[in-house]
Amino acid sequence: MKLKICGMKYPDNILEVGALLPDYMGFIFWEKSARYFDGIIPELPKSIKKVGVFVNATQREILERIVQHDLQAVQLHGQESVTFCQDLKSTVNESIEIIKVFSVADDFNFRVLKPFEAVCDYFLFDTKGKLPGGNGTTFDWKVLENYPSSKPFFLSGGIGIDEMEVVNEISKTNLPVYCIDVNSKFEIEPGLKNIKLLYSFTSNLKL
Repeated sequence: MKLKICGMKYPDNILEVGALLPDYMGFIFWEKSARYFDGIIPELPKSIKKVGVFVNATQREILERIVQHDLQAVQLHGQESVTFCQDLKSTVNESIEIIKVFSVADDFNFRVLKPFEAVCDYFLFDTKGKLPGGNGTTFDWKVLENYPSSKPFFLSGGIGIDEMEVVNEISKTNLPVYCIDVNSKFEIEPGLKNIKLLYSFTSNLKL
């Protein structure tokens, strides 16, 4: 499994998190988010992929952010259609990863995933809540036992220190969990990450 740390906001904190060498670092380009990023991303180790997080943004906005921040991945966290994902994937450089997010509740219908398999590189499962993300709550991961696809996915939604044991257990299953995505459970305030807590998590997570 890989690790993504999302919702980064402050330059010094970004560099501190970068020193932990997560595989992905997420920057939210949705203005209504408390973690909205409107600065300049400082230089990070080349091994870290920068992810732009968008909510129902236009293709033009996404492309502008890719160029502005040299993004290596795009995370679509809204109601983006199959056609939108397909058009975006055909427009961006083939090396840029497309991650489509689905908000999960206990009654999630996995059949909605099928049309997206060919137009994105990964799925991301987050907890269905009032906001598109960063709600700080987990969903019942037993729902994933019904996952019908071989498409690798990011596991998100309220993952913190207390969830580490369960995350490690999930990694032992046959589920194609590609990456663990953490955010609000490791914050001092929105966008400001607790480095000591993240270090403890990364040291004990079986990546």
